[in-house]
Amino acid sequence: MDKSLLNVGAVLPAAGNGVRFGEKKQLKYLANKPLFFYALNVFLNCKEISEVVIVTNKEDVEYVNKEIQSLKTKKSIKVIAGGFRRQDSVMNGCLTLSNSVQLVTIHDIVRPFVTNNLILSTILGCKDNDGCIAALPSKDTVKEVKNLNIVRTIDRDKIWLAQTPQTFKKNTLLDAMTNHNSTDEASIVEAAGGMITVTEGSIMNFKITTVDDWKLAEKVIDG
Repeated sequence: MDKSLLNVGAVLPAAGNGVRFGEKKQLKYLANKPLFFYALNVFLNCKEISEVVIVTNKEDVEYVNKEIQSLKTKKSIKVIAGGFRRQDSVMNGCLTLSNSVQLVTIHDIVRPFVTNNLILSTILGCKDNDGCIAALPSKDTVKEVKNLNIVRTIDRDKIWLAQTPQTFKKNTLLDAMTNHNSTDEASIVEAAGGMITVTEGSIMNFKITTVDDWKLAEKVIDG
């Protein structure tokens, strides 16, 4: 199947409340623009992506719509309200995409340093699979712990740390989300019996969750 002939849409979850961070980091300015602009611009400049849906908090839809007016793009950008759970938000985003979209790429909008090549790798990974996710092989020894006691040591060669983007056949993902629950899209498709492959991610594709993560992002921007 030639992926160049497939219509690929992107869903960018941006509905976090920033409990650990202390504020909605996706709306906070990093350098001279909101954090969500960084990942959004990469997707807008990725020729394989035909349209983008940003899923944010209901009270932020108007603000996000106003902010994106400054972007120069011919691609469709829709901003919609998310649901109670991440899964609900992703489903809302998938259902907002055009019916012609066959593959959907999900990406945490608070991972600002995603690259075009990484997006493309997950798209190509769907050639013979139901989905493909970015992930990093573990470099550390991994322990299973219960009540602060080590239960066992897990073979780190089998451990990969999931990132986004995660790309799936849209209808497969929608069907899976109807019958299964998880905070991770790949886990939902796995639970439904789907085949998921992995493409190696990047240490720079980190998720901003804490203030320390934000400081690291500032250093990256400052060069």
